[in-house]
Amino acid sequence: MSQYYDPNQTKNLPDHDLVMRGRRTLEITGVKQVESFDNEEFLLETVMGFLAIKGQNLQMKNLDVDKGVVSIKGKIFDLIYLDDQHGEKAKGFFSKLFR
Repeated sequence: MSQYYDPNQTKNLPDHDLVMRGRRTLEITGVKQVESFDNEEFLLETVMGFLAIKGQNLQMKNLDVDKGVVSIKGKIFDLIYLDDQHGEKAKGFFSKLFR
């Protein structure tokens, strides 16, 4: 069983897109929930897995839970995915990052 991205597995999922402008603003769609956030790190659960965003002076600019849209502003350093097929392992992995 391959652990690589398979577009056929995402046909029934809502769209998940990332749009970054100048490393200063990030718009994300397909967000299920915001697990945690502060001015240096965000942890989001998306339809395509957990997404960690690291940076400096990060702020949530917009949150629309019904549409699954999050906008973040600040200086962005890292975007890291951990596939949602790992479930609780993903939460454990990111809890170590967000101490």
